[in-house]
Amino acid sequence: QVQLVESGGDLVQPGGSLTLSCVASGNIFSIDVMGWYRQTPGKLREFVAHITRGGTTDYADFVKGRFTISRDNAKNTVYLQMNNLKPEDTAVYCCATRTLAGSAFWGQGTQITVSS
Repeated sequence: QVQLVESGGDLVQPGGSLTLSCVASGNIFSIDVMGWYRQTPGKLREFVAHITRGGTTDYADFVKGRFTISRDNAKNTVYLQMNNLKPEDTAVYCCATRTLAGSAFWGQGTQITVSS
C-alpha cells in the first residue's frame, strides 16, 4: 500500500503560479511512476503529467510549456510547478502513483481555482 497526501492548492488569479506537492508514504520502494491528474464536475478525470523513477516526464498537451513536474526520490515527493494559470485549469488535482507491480494509488486531491 502507498498513501499519497497532496498540498498546495489555492485560489490564484489568471496568469499566476502555484506549486503542488505530493508526499508518498507506505511501501515507497515499490513506487515507479508518480503523476498528476485533474477533475472538474461533469468531466472525466484527465491526465496532466507524470514522471518515472528515472526522471522521464510526459505532459498533456494543454499544459506543455506551462507546467513542470519534478520528483525528489529522497523525500518521496513529486511536485507540479504551474505557471501562467488559466481559468480552465480550475479543478481538483490528484496525485497518483503506479508501483513496479502495476498497482495504482490515488491521493484525495487538492483544489485549484483560477479566477479574478
